[in-house]
Amino acid sequence: MKKVSPILFIALIFLGGLPLNAQNLKFGHINSRELLLSMPESDSAQAKIQKLAKDYESQMEEMQVELNKKYDDYLQNREKYTDLIRQTKESDIQEMQQRINSFEQMAQQDLQTKQNDMMKPILDKANAAIKQVAEENGFIYIFDVGSGNPVYWSEKSIDILTMVKAKLAK
Repeated sequence: MKKVSPILFIALIFLGGLPLNAQNLKFGHINSRELLLSMPESDSAQAKIQKLAKDYESQMEEMQVELNKKYDDYLQNREKYTDLIRQTKESDIQEMQQRINSFEQMAQQDLQTKQNDMMKPILDKANAAIKQVAEENGFIYIFDVGSGNPVYWSEKSIDILTMVKAKLAK
């Protein structure tokens, strides 16, 4: 008679006991995007980010108008300029375009950083509420259907969005 490997034996015991334990497992799901959109703090943060974005956009427009004026002046008068003045004007226009590009990149980075900074406490609060609801109700997994990953979930999976909203309202 062949010996059964200890690993195979443990696996058989584990798998044999799985159907009994699987009946007690609770799975839930939540649409985190919907949750975040329902939180008043999220609206406030988005409004601040949009205002900052408009401020940056205004500044960029002003810079672009100034660049366009310089470029138009250069085009109208370049035949009158000496070589030195022409080179100086061309260099000034190129430098200004580089400053605009640099400002745009820094503005985008700053917006991203500010958004992350403003949203972190909101996300932390939402995650804490999700964790509390999961622990209080005996869930072992909560899947985020708002991230677009789940292709299917069973009716046995419980939508905890209303429970988390209630927890946040306290």
